[in-house]
Amino acid sequence: MTQNDNKSKPSNGTLTQARTVFDVEGLKVYYSGFLALLDVYIKIPEQQIVAFIGPSGCGKSTLLRCFNRMNDLIPGAKVEGRLNYRDRNIYDPKINSVKLRRQVGMVFQRPNPFPKSIYENIAFGPRSNGYKGNLDELVEDSLRRAAIWDEVKDKLKGKGTALSGGQQQRLCIARAIAMKPDVLLMDEPCSALDPISTRQVEELCLELKQQYTIIMVTHNMQQASRVADWTAFFNTEIDEHGKRRGKLVEFNPTVQLFSSPNTREAEEYISGRFG
Repeated sequence: MTQNDNKSKPSNGTLTQARTVFDVEGLKVYYSGFLALLDVYIKIPEQQIVAFIGPSGCGKSTLLRCFNRMNDLIPGAKVEGRLNYRDRNIYDPKINSVKLRRQVGMVFQRPNPFPKSIYENIAFGPRSNGYKGNLDELVEDSLRRAAIWDEVKDKLKGKGTALSGGQQQRLCIARAIAMKPDVLLMDEPCSALDPISTRQVEELCLELKQQYTIIMVTHNMQQASRVADWTAFFNTEIDEHGKRRGKLVEFNPTVQLFSSPNTREAEEYISGRFG
């Protein structure tokens, strides 16, 4: 599936063989009246890792925040177009954005554990949302799924903020998993981590896609090539007022995008001619 013309709906290609989680049609994002992201059409397949790559300011994180309506929290932000989550438009006024964020979890660029114990980092969200099951079991299961249980099982009462950077990020992933989401959004989850911690998070993502759909923003093309099943390349263009706005240029299986991209822009970015 190639996105050569952002003003026309692209064909689905082989994506029709997988169930679609998100179907984005003609999405535009404005910040205080400025069109920041232009006419996005993209389908996100279920239980796959999708990477967003491209230079700074091209709209990767802007689009990522649309999937759980985090842009609602930015003054002056406005979203137009249609963004269907499992066949329902999440920007329909009837949609509860708080409930949506339970289904579409978020892991941020820098680890942000709560200033609480490791145990409470996991238990706090489910308890606050009326979880009726066994919290001890939920905490252990979430930490196991995030591949950090063996490192913290003997210090669950210790502060989450006392862990290393890589451990904190996996703790934050466990915290998101504890809410039983359907999708995990990751905004440059490894940019603040050392190479060993980065490898651990990447390996974790490959395991988690067995249960979750993962959408990841990354500036690291090697990371996209290692973990993503599909990769979307974004770029910028100059509008009639001389301002830069983001656009989706191409969306293809990762192997195809990196070996034989269908657009010159993607080829030049991947080859290092700009960005």
